[in-house]
Amino acid sequence: MVSLLEQITADLKDAMKERDQIKLNTVRLIKSALMNEQIKVEHELNADEELTVLNREKKQREESIAEYTKGGRTDLVEETKKELAIVTNYLPQQLSAAELAKLVATTITAVGAQGKSDFGKVMQALMPKIKGKADGKAAAKAVQDQLS
Repeated sequence: MVSLLEQITADLKDAMKERDQIKLNTVRLIKSALMNEQIKVEHELNADEELTVLNREKKQREESIAEYTKGGRTDLVEETKKELAIVTNYLPQQLSAAELAKLVATTITAVGAQGKSDFGKVMQALMPKIKGKADGKAAAKAVQDQLS
């Protein structure tokens, strides 16, 4: 199996050959973020740490899209959406709403949650199971919906 860093390096070469400037810049930024994190933690990144970096990159672009939309900068919105699609390619397959709801239900049963006061307990047990596979906001909403 190819490591994430090897895949990114290969994609970087492909983007150079294709002269795809957006892909090239985005992949460079991802590689840079991964290398910076590796320097910070002083060891090779494991899959969870790589996932954390990728999620951070994804979140930055989602926030940028929201800001650019508010500011009426449609040119930047389109470019950032392309970057977001590139970042998303490196993330694991996302859970569907039904899969997330099912996972929330089993987690609620596993921790013995009775009501809204157990929200934190459910989220604490749920988050490691969905890391990188679902958005935290979507998970929180699903938990709230099932606890009410």
